[in-house]
Amino acid sequence: MSASLPQASAKSEIFEVALRFLPDWVQFTVLALIVLALVASWAVKIKRKIAYRRAVRNGRPVHAAAQYGQGRGADHLGQYAPQETPAPPRQGSGADFLGAYAPQRRQGDSASA
Repeated sequence: MSASLPQASAKSEIFEVALRFLPDWVQFTVLALIVLALVASWAVKIKRKIAYRRAVRNGRPVHAAAQYGQGRGADHLGQYAPQETPAPPRQGSGADFLGAYAPQRRQGDSASA
């Protein structure tokens, strides 16, 4: 092992082996496409962040997950999303939900308790 040569990481070694047999113009094209994809992803991320900040500044409602570029699953279902129905109001006492564990009423007990 030579101290003057730095060791390459496994990823760079695989990348180099995969491109070594290609001509130089293909290697440069592949590298340029990778750099372009990286710059484009940064641009999209910055654009989304700016849009989010403008929405917050202007007081428009922003979904909590929109900050990370994601919505809820139901947001993408369209007409197939389940319709939200309000729950019916519960009436009665806690003993009504005890089932077999509810205390039994006797003949002499008043029903107005």
